This record gives sequence, C-alpha cells and structure tokens, in this order.
Amino acid sequence: MTFETLSARAARLAAAPYVGPTEDLPTALAALDYDGYRAITFRPAESLRLGDTFSAQLFHRGFLQRKRVALYLQPRSGPARPVAYESRLFNLGTRLAGQTFTPDLGFAGFRLHHAFPDTPAWRPKGFQEEFLVFLGASYFRLRAANQEYGLSARGLAIGTGSAEGEEFPDFVAHWICEPEPGARSLTVLSLLDGPSVAGAYRFVITPGDAARIAVTAELHPRRSIAKLGLAPLTSMFLYGENGPGARDAKPFDDFRPQVHDSDGLCVAAGGDPAGIDRVWRPLVNGRGQPQVSAFAARPLAGFGLLQRERDFSAYLDVEARQEARPGLWVAPDPAGGAFAEGAVQLYEIPSAEEYMDNIVAAFVPAAPAQPGSPLRLAYGLTTVGAEPVAAIPESALARVTATRFGAAERLRPMKPPDPRRRLCVIDFAGPSLPQGPDDAVAAAVSASAGTMHEPVANFVPQTGGWRIYVEWRPPQPMAPGDVVLRAQLVRGATPLSETWDAVV
Repeated sequence: MTFETLSARAARLAAAPYVGPTEDLPTALAALDYDGYRAITFRPAESLRLGDTFSAQLFHRGFLQRKRVALYLQPRSGPARPVAYESRLFNLGTRLAGQTFTPDLGFAGFRLHHAFPDTPAWRPKGFQEEFLVFLGASYFRLRAANQEYGLSARGLAIGTGSAEGEEFPDFVAHWICEPEPGARSLTVLSLLDGPSVAGAYRFVITPGDAARIAVTAELHPRRSIAKLGLAPLTSMFLYGENGPGARDAKPFDDFRPQVHDSDGLCVAAGGDPAGIDRVWRPLVNGRGQPQVSAFAARPLAGFGLLQRERDFSAYLDVEARQEARPGLWVAPDPAGGAFAEGAVQLYEIPSAEEYMDNIVAAFVPAAPAQPGSPLRLAYGLTTVGAEPVAAIPESALARVTATRFGAAERLRPMKPPDPRRRLCVIDFAGPSLPQGPDDAVAAAVSASAGTMHEPVANFVPQTGGWRIYVEWRPPQPMAPGDVVLRAQLVRGATPLSETWDAVV
C-alpha cells in the first residue's frame, strides 16, 4: 500500500454509496460499562515490533468503541499483511475472564510506542514509551516526551457548529509501515470514510521533544460540504484564571484554581517573518449557547490550541497533571492551496463536565467542497510545551500569559461591583521585551463596543514580564452577544507583542 494507491482507493469509495463500518458486537462486549472496558489491556509481550525503536499495541472493541477498524502491517517491500485478532493478545479482565472471541472481531484502534534516547535508567532495558493513539472516529492524540495526553487532533471535521449537526467520519483502516533500520520516523497510511467524504491520509510521525507529524491528505467528497474543517483540534476548557470567561457565568465550586487542557487559541498570519501578526484568544466557557468565532489570516502561517499555563500551582491536580498537557500547532504547507482562502474557526460549547471536549478549532475554506473536485492538503502538527518555541512563527513577539478581569473600583469597592466599569489585566512575557521600565513601551487598545479608558503598560519586576491595565466601560444599554477587546504592547508603530483578542 502506498499513498497513491490509497488515494485511488478513496476515490473509488467516494464514487459508491456510503456503507458504515461494522458495529455489531458480541453481547458480552456490547454490555460492558466504562470500568469493564478499561479492564481490557493489551499484553505488552505481544506488541508489534516496528524496526529498532518503535512498536504498536492494539485496542479491543467494546463499550463505546464499537466500530471495527482494519489494521495492516506494510513491510518495506511486498504486500501488506492484515493484523489478525486473537483473544490471547489481551488480558480481558475479570468480567470477561475465560471468554474468547472470533478472529473477525477485529480491533478498535492502536497506539504507538518509541524507545526515547533519554529513557531513565530505572526503566527496563528496551523500554518503549507510548506517545500516539488512534482511537475513535478520526481522532488521534499525540504527546512529546515527558508530557501527558490532553487535546486531540482529528482527520476532518464536518459541519461543526452547524444547525444540521456535526458529521464524524471514521478512519476505517490503517497501514502501519515498517521503518528503515535506524529511522527516527514512522509512517502510517489511513483510509477515512463517512457519509459526505472519503479520503487518504499519510502521517509521517517523528516522536521526541517536540513530537511532529507531517500530514498529507487527499479528500474526495461524495456531496457538497458547506463547512469542512481542515486540521481540526479538539480540547477541553472548563475555567481558567479569567474564570469561565462568559459574562455573568457562574463560577465553579472546585478546589482547583483552573481546569483545562488548553487555555487559548493562537493564530498567526504573514508571508514573511517581518510581517507576521499573531492573535491570542483566551478560551471562554459559561455562555448560554455555543459560540463560533472566525479569524481570517491571509496567508495563514499557522494556528494552535495551546496550554500556556505550565505551573502545577495553577491546577493543583496531582492525577490530571494539566500543567504537562501539550498544545498542538498546525503549520500549513505554503506550497499547497487548501489553506489559502478561508478562516480559522473556533467553536466554544458551554460545558459543566470536565470529561467533555467542548472546544474545537479548525481551518474552514471559504468555498464549499464539491464532489468530483478532490481536495489535496498538507500540513505539519507539532506538540508545544513551554514557549517560546520555534514552531510558532515570529518568536520575537511577546506572548500573552494571563488574562484577568475584575471590578475597576479597587480603592472604594462597590457591593455588588459596578457592572459599568471593568478592569482588564493582561500579562505578557517574551525575551524581546525590555527588562526594566521603558517609557517608550505603550498599550494599544480597542473595543468593538463600549470604550477603553486609561491604558497603562507597566514592567513587572516580580516576573520580568510586562502588564497592560485598561478599564473597559460597556455600552449602555448592554447589547446581547460578545464584545471583542484588543490590546497589544507597542513601541511607536512597532508591535512588541501578539494581539490579545478577548471576548466579554
């Protein structure tokens, strides 16, 4: 199997009526609850060895993972070999002890492991660490060494936020390619299928710190798709240092100061390093209904859902370790045209549940996808930890590190606070900022409604960063819907920071 033959296969699939993947399960597997399914574990001794430093383990079907995914091993030469299901590959747990299932059961997905060069000495010889999971619809999760799993990437998003509802196409088959001896990367070919589209994907995966995936895809629509989300990212935001974020949203009664896998969306535009502009949108929860925001960027240099708060004290969650969750940065191939016209769209869904992924970011082309017109795209995915990082363009721009809102009457506070006066406090950090007071540094601010008053840019000696204070006075009466506030550190006409772009 090659990417070219897989693309031809996807084209033939799209020309035929859609047939969904098999979901029939033996009664014992269909009846499993969450704990029963989690008790099924793959036996590490049965791992599929892939070259010198890679291996794969498999996921059993059952509970919510009902769909059958075909898995193949592609040697460096010769035909692909199907991976056959055998019950002995798994420890089935106490509820299924002694049971066996037929070879046609198949698998739900797989995960990849790698022998990292800096594996601790206390690990057994030859230990390989898990770093990538393909499981459920077209979802996959990637992490760098020493990170925890957090947000997910997807092959495709269709109709996210639309009145018609979202469609979730599936990766119905994967070909795991045997790497060359000593190779640092591994290739996976994946076939995607859904009611509206079929597609071929090539993932060239390079683990490490950072971990990277080079994605190439060819999509064949079965029908017109008005809202096609390319390179989609899915995450969770419950609340952060700015609270849930939505106007009048109720706070969460939780001992943890913050709960989220990502705290903002970053979008970068610009054709050359001197012309790059970056926008940071802090995430919001607590609205009465889902919200869609669009960020036009021509040309698009990249976008990502990031976890900028990296301090344990901001979360205090020993088990979740949200300070170690990765961000993911999407970098379109400048030679391709799939990301040329359109906008990065952010979907924020109200949620009171920590286990619910309520944030989606994707690039949505301006023109609908049409049957008979294949869409070819290429982009890179890179894990992001502490910033600045080389993957995000224009490292000279300082980044937003915190967003806080509060009452503006601090000396004589009103009870309750006067809703007509709100103080915005934005913290910035970056190696290019002056490391001391500098009268030439100023705050450029604006509001889509209401007025901004007395913006001040101050050096913060306690952190070595800079802070903007500005008061926002809402319009009277206050109209429904979001108001967008913007702020940026500047020296004259020269930007020193990315643009803070927050909603209130």
